Amino acid sequence: MIDTLVNVLSWGCLLGGGAFGIIGGLGMLRFPDFYTRLHAAGMTDTLGAGLILLGLVLQAGWTLVTAKLVFIFIFIVWTSPTAAHALALAAEHGKVRPLLNGDGGSGESAGEGTK
Repeated sequence: MIDTLVNVLSWGCLLGGGAFGIIGGLGMLRFPDFYTRLHAAGMTDTLGAGLILLGLVLQAGWTLVTAKLVFIFIFIVWTSPTAAHALALAAEHGKVRPLLNGDGGSGESAGEGTK
């Protein structure tokens, strides 16, 4: 009975993580500018990988594999947001402007086009 519960939870986490990965990929295709695409990739990547790793931990039980998966999770949680932040800072430094609501698709920041 417990084995069935662990398997159901594990598969739920694995399928949920895969769904978040697919949703993140669709967000990369559908969102209009760099910053929203970066947000979609960064958030869903971390959550999707976390759910997949949790599903694998449930399948592995209390073994050395579980410890390795926990270290991989810590690495992903630490590096994925850091990489997304570094990309956003590099884009800002490179004068990539976010697409704003009232700019008509020109990509200019608020107040830049009115000079």
